[in-house]
Amino acid sequence: MSVWPAWEVREDAGAMAWFTVRLAFSDGARVDALAVVAQGGVCLEDVRATPALSLDDLGVLADWIEGPLFAACGREPEAAAGEAGPRRARPAWPRGPEGRWLVAQEYRAAQEDGVDPVLAVMCATGHSRRKSLRLISQARDAGFLTPRHARR
Repeated sequence: MSVWPAWEVREDAGAMAWFTVRLAFSDGARVDALAVVAQGGVCLEDVRATPALSLDDLGVLADWIEGPLFAACGREPEAAAGEAGPRRARPAWPRGPEGRWLVAQEYRAAQEDGVDPVLAVMCATGHSRRKSLRLISQARDAGFLTPRHARR
């Protein structure tokens, strides 16, 4: 994770600091955000992600980047009452037949809605396009999806 200061605004006794944040993952996924640190908390102003983040991912993104942002400011985050341990940004995707069946469900639902099924699988699994295509292929091989091309 990389954090760069963007600008700071001082007003009365307080200050608000904006930071550019980049998260780069080994599978090629990337999240760029503009975050504000003020009054002991983190607010996200703008988020761009490849692949797109789910609503659950957005919900935990601020929690995930809070520590490094406060460290960049030289402050400590205010501890939330009853806060649990660290959380994953994306839930673990099941492996094996269950995971392949879920990939097929996401793929078919996207086709019925008229949206890109590969992108739908990418968003659901949190994997890169290449990995999502591999999962779709495995779902086809397992018989959960029809073959891509009719064989002659």
